[in-house]
Amino acid sequence: MADPYFFGYGSLVNLSTHDFPDPHPSLLKGWRRAWRHTDLRPVAFLTAVPDPTSEIEGMIAHVPKNDWAALDEREWAYDRIPATQSIMHPIKHEVEIAVYAVPLERHKAPSNHHPLLLSYIDVVVQGYLRAFGEDGADRFFATTDGWDSPILNDRAEPRYPRHQQLKSVETEFVDDRLSCLSARIEQNA
Repeated sequence: MADPYFFGYGSLVNLSTHDFPDPHPSLLKGWRRAWRHTDLRPVAFLTAVPDPTSEIEGMIAHVPKNDWAALDEREWAYDRIPATQSIMHPIKHEVEIAVYAVPLERHKAPSNHHPLLLSYIDVVVQGYLRAFGEDGADRFFATTDGWDSPILNDRAEPRYPRHQQLKSVETEFVDDRLSCLSARIEQNA
């Protein structure tokens, strides 16, 4: 029987946000990231969307005893989609890999009422910096759509439940890349 793994492309890349074992940097072909809002959450969040011309880096990790309950609860607004054949990874034994994505019919553009959270962006970019270095974090920005969406600066009072403390160099990296994208950052109200 194949070992179950998931492919994370957002906060799951940041190993400080979970304790799933046997993480490995990997590549998902035929998908792209996008910031989306749905009626399921009050803020925008990342999802993967099919795109045959794109590929995204991320992290796979093992789901012990095929017990998806904790991960399904964490990713409750997403569907779990089989993706084994689309993922390049270093594991030599047989695995089955799933990716979480919001169903396309639930996608809506982020808005002032459903912004991106800077605390969430910080967590994701911190994960990419640690797993893939600055070049990998730059690829994260380049392979993610929706940077023209409003971003709520909630760093002083993080709303993202798995927020992390960033080192000053990590914060500067995030701020610099968002500035280069002409991102619209609004202060927490």
